[in-house]
Amino acid sequence: MTDRSTPRAVRMAQPLAREVLEEIARQNGVCIRSIPFRRLDPHTGKTEIVEVPCGATQEAKCPPCAKRNRQLRMAQCREGWHLDQEPTITPDEPTSDQRWLVEFRADLQVQRDQAASADQDTDDWDEAIQGVDVEINEAGMRGNVLGRTAGKRSRSTRRRQDAPDLPRRKTSNTTLGRSFASSDGKVYRPSLFVTLTLPSYGKVKNGVPLNPDRYDYAQAARDALHFSRLVDRFIQNLRRVAGYDVQYFATVEPQKRLAPHLHMAIRGTLPRAELKQIIAATYHQVWWPPTDRVVFDGDRLPVWEDGVGYLDPDTGQVLPTWDEALDETAEPLHVARFGQQHNVQSVLAGTPAAGKWLGYLTKYLTKSLAEPLDSATDDQARREHAARMVEALRVEPCAPTCSNWLRYGIQPKDAKAGMLPGRCRGKAHKAEHLGYAGRRVLVSRKWSNKTLAEHKQDRRTWVLEALGQTDEPTDLHRYVWRQIKPGDPDLDPSGVRLLREITKKQHWRAHLRELEARATGQDLSAIGEEAA
Repeated sequence: MTDRSTPRAVRMAQPLAREVLEEIARQNGVCIRSIPFRRLDPHTGKTEIVEVPCGATQEAKCPPCAKRNRQLRMAQCREGWHLDQEPTITPDEPTSDQRWLVEFRADLQVQRDQAASADQDTDDWDEAIQGVDVEINEAGMRGNVLGRTAGKRSRSTRRRQDAPDLPRRKTSNTTLGRSFASSDGKVYRPSLFVTLTLPSYGKVKNGVPLNPDRYDYAQAARDALHFSRLVDRFIQNLRRVAGYDVQYFATVEPQKRLAPHLHMAIRGTLPRAELKQIIAATYHQVWWPPTDRVVFDGDRLPVWEDGVGYLDPDTGQVLPTWDEALDETAEPLHVARFGQQHNVQSVLAGTPAAGKWLGYLTKYLTKSLAEPLDSATDDQARREHAARMVEALRVEPCAPTCSNWLRYGIQPKDAKAGMLPGRCRGKAHKAEHLGYAGRRVLVSRKWSNKTLAEHKQDRRTWVLEALGQTDEPTDLHRYVWRQIKPGDPDLDPSGVRLLREITKKQHWRAHLRELEARATGQDLSAIGEEAA
């Protein structure tokens, strides 16, 4: 307890014990924002409280978890970049229980159809079918037995007149690129490291516009909103031209000017001229209704009427729905393209360049898109630049369901009461994302033949084996997890839990250092014996 007789200035100069505890936890790699779960093993009936790191259930919120996730991503990228054998991804044979569930689902569908054809109420059947669909996924099956059920609006696939044509090759069923043999018989299988950026919106210096009034914030906002779709289109074009099933590991990172750009590791190689042609020919058309005319703004806003939708406050006329407005759309709202600046590097496995580009790929995964990257930049100018970007994003629709469509006289898709233009809660409108609502790490399905959870389990298994401890079962469906709410009588205070985790991590590290020193000593003694 603090001695109150000590002068206040002296007390305030003393470090807070809780802050010291969190600092020690960070130094030891302990998550300071872990989430407690109660884990039940139905096979044994055993229940225990488990601390789950914040990075395991959501985007990492603390430095230790962010660092751990970055290391996992580096391992994932390294393992799949230079594969020389095809990854085998063969689904398991369905079990008898899984087959029975699908057959039972078929019986329910027939019963539901018969009730519908007899004009009977089908609510009970629909509820039963929904429950069986959930059981099918819980039993270890992916997807839905019905597949795609929603209709897809089709647009012309004719390429734009202002976009160059793309060469196209017959695609072979392989994920490996070309290999090259040297005169001495050694085989090389090069890969690629590619950086793609967005166009210029105005002259900038140290990431800040020289003339903010002439900087095109509207185009910058729309390009950021649709950057993920532009990347998808690039990958489609890349696979068509390459002639094989190109696999990639990519990260989306912020530039100094706060625009997203892409770093991509590609397995296999293509001629640089073809790759530049693909970049120049890639575009994404946003087929949304026009937003050039503001209809409602300020205090004049549309009103909601149950069972009808949003109405014009002056005329009482129902606003056009999203589908109705889309039917009247003759031109795309926006066309997103890559900029002129890009970088293409050839990489060989095991070379220093491979390690260099691997670190560059994952360099900024622990930062948000809005976090300043250069301490030399004027912080005030950066904040003003970010504020102008956020304001431009505030009025831009981020999705068909965005409430900003009301600003332009259109009801959002699946409209509901309480929507206000300029108040969309979508991820893209938040300052820490600056328009980009997609994933920061993009990994193709056949990259390393492992999920991130499997890479994490590999690291855990190695550590436990080194410590001489037995690993726990890895079946995701073995346990029943329930998050523990604050105030639970079985839950110790967070400080107590942190102290335990710090001690456990210190013991583990001490044991690992001891094993490492023992292994190094054995190696040195072996070398000495050989020299003698």
